[in-house]
Amino acid sequence: MLARQRQEEIAELVRQHGSIRVGALTERFGVSHMTIRRDLESLARRGHLDKVHGGAVTPEHGSTAEPAFREKRSREVAAKEAIAAEAARLVAPGCAVALTAGTTTWTLARYLLDVPDITVVTNSVRAAHTLHTHRRQKQTVVLTGGVRTPSDALVGPVTAAALASLHVDVLFMGVHGMDARQGFSTPNLEEAETDRAMCRSARRVVVLADHTKWDTTGLATIAPLETADLLITDSGIDGHGREVLERGVGELTVVEPARPPRPAAPVPPTDAPIEGVRT
Repeated sequence: MLARQRQEEIAELVRQHGSIRVGALTERFGVSHMTIRRDLESLARRGHLDKVHGGAVTPEHGSTAEPAFREKRSREVAAKEAIAAEAARLVAPGCAVALTAGTTTWTLARYLLDVPDITVVTNSVRAAHTLHTHRRQKQTVVLTGGVRTPSDALVGPVTAAALASLHVDVLFMGVHGMDARQGFSTPNLEEAETDRAMCRSARRVVVLADHTKWDTTGLATIAPLETADLLITDSGIDGHGREVLERGVGELTVVEPARPPRPAAPVPPTDAPIEGVRT
């Protein structure tokens, strides 16, 4: 494959997934780390991506940029579904749970619709709306007040005050990034403070993060890796990331996203010749 073709594919992968690691690219294209780094440098100079430690991200995803909910919702859908399904297994009737804002926690909210007699505390406008509108069991939904962010989180002093007096059995926390040194992070300073308040209110902290969050750092650290009693991610996480997380968090669970069904073979028209038969 020519370098230009490879770089075009790399740029498309970053646009689709928001970020990508050097290790994943070397495996995909069968070239050296040095070759991939040169490709990333070339693409960065042309404005197609931002080169970061260990990989690349889309240009708008610097440490302070915060993608909108609609934009994030379409990324890594299969991974988020698998992570949410695994997380839902931890919720039993009678539990009090908290959900931070984010597309993975919103996906979890949909899996909780059939769990009866639970109380859900959340600063996610989307998750609260889903639980209130579509629930099929008796549930209590507590939506904190606050100022709304681009990711549809409610943050600020009003949110922090509401959380200070609450105590839940388990918090499910979504994150923008996770890193060996910076821990779990987000682009929004106030959202980081809100997430820390949620961590303080919970007996158990469960982080939900697909593999693209590894080696990504937002502006503000929420908490170090050891804050997570359990981290649920997907099998796209690379070997180094898995090793670091296994050492850093209390427990690591890796789930396998469902593969999309293979398209059926097209049915030839009835008047088409049958292969191998002369007409």
